[in-house]
Amino acid sequence: MERQGMLGRTLREYRSEIAMLGVFLLFFVIMSLSSEYFFTTRNLMNVMSQVSSNAMLAIGMTIVIITSGIDLSVGGNLGLSGMIGCMVMVSTRNVFLGIATILLVSSAVGLVNGLLIGYLKMPAFIVTLGIMQVCRSLDYVISNANTASKFPAAYSFLGKSRIAESFPIYIIFILGIFCIFGWIMSKCKFGRFLYAIGSNAEAARLSGINVKFNTMLAYVCSGLMCGFAAWMMTSRLMACDPTYGSGNEMDAIAAAVIGGVSMSGGKGKLVGTAIGVLLVGFLRNALNILGVNPFWQGSAIGAVIIIAVLAEKLSKIQLGKKRRLMAA
Repeated sequence: MERQGMLGRTLREYRSEIAMLGVFLLFFVIMSLSSEYFFTTRNLMNVMSQVSSNAMLAIGMTIVIITSGIDLSVGGNLGLSGMIGCMVMVSTRNVFLGIATILLVSSAVGLVNGLLIGYLKMPAFIVTLGIMQVCRSLDYVISNANTASKFPAAYSFLGKSRIAESFPIYIIFILGIFCIFGWIMSKCKFGRFLYAIGSNAEAARLSGINVKFNTMLAYVCSGLMCGFAAWMMTSRLMACDPTYGSGNEMDAIAAAVIGGVSMSGGKGKLVGTAIGVLLVGFLRNALNILGVNPFWQGSAIGAVIIIAVLAEKLSKIQLGKKRRLMAA
């Protein structure tokens, strides 16, 4: 009986994530039967390579959305921090200094977002949209619209190294980051504070939670994830172009929302975000394999976001009806 009770609680707690996992597995089976090229080692590794940076951005986006916020600057932050760090690395030939610069710049951008949103209570949408434009502009100004390249060979370690010449190092890195932040969000006070802020910021403040500080830290975490994404992307491609990160904020939002993270805040888990990252990545891949016009990919991702939000809304309405019936 106790095991059945625990199983029931787990199923209720992870209902959205389990549902999306079922959708992903069904989609995977259908595509595997539709194309001989889909379920191959080469294609699977190709998709994992393509979603690696989005996985990092999606972690940060999930943390921010849980606080009932949004970070539209993640793509611009990726591009700017990557460009500055790579230019420093090219000029100094110091890999560690380049990586440290990437992470410091990206975290600084997140800190600016956090201060404006957490302490000055400016709208997250407007602030991060403005910071996105600033980052994009500075990226082109600093680089003079040129691509940075000719990095030290050691810099390719994260993006190109493999264990036993087959398993990419970056996949282990991604899994490690997901596990670390999954633990933080579920087991640490900081994670519980973020859920409380997203559910009801005023109630969280009255209960003694420093809403301003913790909101700021959420955006710093998002900024740090942009730095990891920039490091991973530039290490894999061994170049940095001013266009890197353009439009990536939409895939990050899509991954979080598809994974069951509520746009109204206070709900969602990184397990669901991981499923969302894979679903978005394999959806794009499937459209390419099926020969669908690339210009339709944005429409497909947008439609999936709307469907996910609609499903969440309908679920809330249904839950509200059940509660009213039980109360009656």
